[in-house]
Amino acid sequence: MVFPSAPYAQNAAASRGRRHDEPESRTRTPFARDRDRIIHTTAFRRLKEKTQVFVAHEGDHYRTRLTHSLEVAQIARSVAAALGLEADLAETIALAHDLGHPPFGHAGEDELDSAMQPFGGFDHNVQTFRVVTRLERRYPRWDGLNLTWETLEGIIKHNGPVTARLERPSWSAVAEFDRGYSLELGGWASAEAQVAALADDIAYNNHDVDDGLVAGMFTLADLMDVPLIGPILHGVKRDYPDLDPAILRMEAVRRMIGAMVDDVIAETTRRVAQTGVASADAVRALDHALVAFSRPMLEDLSALREFLMNRMYRHWRVNRTRSQARRILAEMFQLFMTEPDVLPADIYAALEGRDEASRARAVCDYIGGMTDRFAIEEHRRLFQLEAWT
Repeated sequence: MVFPSAPYAQNAAASRGRRHDEPESRTRTPFARDRDRIIHTTAFRRLKEKTQVFVAHEGDHYRTRLTHSLEVAQIARSVAAALGLEADLAETIALAHDLGHPPFGHAGEDELDSAMQPFGGFDHNVQTFRVVTRLERRYPRWDGLNLTWETLEGIIKHNGPVTARLERPSWSAVAEFDRGYSLELGGWASAEAQVAALADDIAYNNHDVDDGLVAGMFTLADLMDVPLIGPILHGVKRDYPDLDPAILRMEAVRRMIGAMVDDVIAETTRRVAQTGVASADAVRALDHALVAFSRPMLEDLSALREFLMNRMYRHWRVNRTRSQARRILAEMFQLFMTEPDVLPADIYAALEGRDEASRARAVCDYIGGMTDRFAIEEHRRLFQLEAWT
């Protein structure tokens, strides 16, 4: 099916360009080129062994940051196409949105933020921005990926305006970049970026239900009275009374994704008619999001998240892993700061002459770029002599 282009879509031909001028691709739009640059990054490859909820070594069937990002990108592209938006841009922002996550998910982020409090803190959204504007070094004329203005805007403010955050020490890198190349941080991002943000919500709510069931943290019976997923499960059982539980689970998740996608499209279409937006810049000028869930869907999602919080995110197995993860990162950070000569030679050499804050940021970047597996192995090598035998 071919969907007509919406007047409020971001036109690739009208991109505001890149911070550093370079010839356009002969075969790709600017946003498709951004997507390809993100896919080829070291940071993107490392997502394959970074935690979503379960640490990567716990099993091959649970979502990682990589599989999560691919699911978000697929949903974002589908929703963007249905709304007549620029699908390449939505997909690109979705693929990039988790590049700055450290090992061990939110536990890792919390620990790095704690360790970095004297030096500006840590925020995974800012780290994603630093990855694509500074830390990935692949080109002879600039650091970072030199992404288009629209992609950078979407990466840093896909959840809405961020001006109020610029006063936080952890956002200093974004504030500094914006002073030299304004991303209009006080306004909303494109509709494509907003689609990527809600695709993230759709993906993680559904795959957390799926992974929680596979992990045995709750059962299908436990979900029967939970808003959104409960009525869907009843519907599947009504349609297929003797369905194998594994297929029942997958069919219910498939239908829940469909229900959430349909809701976003319907609510966004309503808001388009209400606001009369007729250009991408008009979307940015609104005082509220254009792409959104309906109020009933938000209420159902709130109840589902509460269930997942109680039965999964605070489960003793997850708590135990979170505790171990925080200790691993805390001990490595402290050791690298007090004995930097145990760092890899290239990183240690780059620390020469730096002040304490910049040395801490370099250590944080090194730890933040680790996969779960590498962090576990590096910690073992640092603190257990027999790991070398």
